[in-house]
Amino acid sequence: MKVILLDNIKGVGKKDEIINANDGYARNFLFPKKLAVEANAENLSKLKNKQDSVQHKRNVEKEKAEDIANKMKDIVVTIKVKAGENGRIFGGVTSKEISENLKQQFKIDIDKKKIALSETIKNLGTFNVPVKLFEGVTGELKVHVID
Repeated sequence: MKVILLDNIKGVGKKDEIINANDGYARNFLFPKKLAVEANAENLSKLKNKQDSVQHKRNVEKEKAEDIANKMKDIVVTIKVKAGENGRIFGGVTSKEISENLKQQFKIDIDKKKIALSETIKNLGTFNVPVKLFEGVTGELKVHVID
């Protein structure tokens, strides 16, 4: 019997997957526990509409990410820090500080986890920092650290 899974089931399949299950397993376990529904025309139509909706949302998010990536090409985030001799910074500039300054200066809200800073910035100067905005969309942000 073909069923559509409503939840991830270890060893069976993932959510929204169509599988072939034994009749007894489906009727006595999957259906009563609301882990699956029968793969009839109505349920298949609902699944397709749901998948189309999810795909549309992903496309919209990707377009927004590409738009932000294009805006970031022209942006230079300036971060003021205290520095000692030879341009060494006390502490360092982290992705959290970059994210906060980007939001304050340009009203662009990017999660600190998306800023792919390989290591903390410990010197004065201008740095190019990659930002992973979406799957397959990476922008680059210029960070200018001043004293």
